[in-house]
Amino acid sequence: MYLSRALISRSGLRSLAAVAMSLLVLTQPGYADESVDPEIVKQLRLRLGAPQIGLEVQSVEASQLPGLYRVNIVSGPTIYSTAEGDYFIVGDLYNVGVTGLVNLGEQQRSNDRKEAIAAVSEENTIIFPAEGPTLSHITVFTDVSCFYCQKLHKEVPELNRRGIEVRYLAYPRQGIGSPGFRQLASAWCADDRQATLTAFKNREELKENVCPGNPIAEQFALGQQLGVRGTPAIITPDGEMIPGYRSADDLAALLGVQ
Repeated sequence: MYLSRALISRSGLRSLAAVAMSLLVLTQPGYADESVDPEIVKQLRLRLGAPQIGLEVQSVEASQLPGLYRVNIVSGPTIYSTAEGDYFIVGDLYNVGVTGLVNLGEQQRSNDRKEAIAAVSEENTIIFPAEGPTLSHITVFTDVSCFYCQKLHKEVPELNRRGIEVRYLAYPRQGIGSPGFRQLASAWCADDRQATLTAFKNREELKENVCPGNPIAEQFALGQQLGVRGTPAIITPDGEMIPGYRSADDLAALLGVQ
């Protein structure tokens, strides 16, 4: 999907975002999320999905700013729209509070990621458990061929020693059917998933074993839905996404694990 250049420019989007920030400075945050009138959802789907716009609405929620609705676009950004769909803003909403700015958009994305990760069955993950009591955990969207995925994997024993469980989900950067996809599928289909994933990340030559019903495509789609654009992508228990490599020391500090 795309935003029509004739309708709105990048500079225009930045201007709209600036206007939104100005409004938020003057306006206290409003109501909590509540059921949205089906007629509003219908109107937004029709207006934004018109051929000259081409935006497919995935979901509509009430936002914290009265009069604007949080609209999730399929394979696109989250926008904030009027009920009629005649005006919308691309960007995040911020609450201006006594302690500073709160990014309400990122806060909602963290909640979405937390819920989506919690819904993944444990049997569809590859888990490297903590040694002793589990003090915290991370979920990592990973590929086998990326250098920083391999580097992060070398930190896993130290993370486990510190009581941090590492849960892997698959994200083949080159897409469905790529060599990385087949290697990830082979790891998920193996009798010893941990050893097979480790071997692939160590660049060992292993026979591919892509079994029917493997979850790689589903997890790749989930990663895209949650905003993963590269690997590794680390998700904390609170749903915060940390792109790229972090050392065991950095992750332990971030998670509050001594």
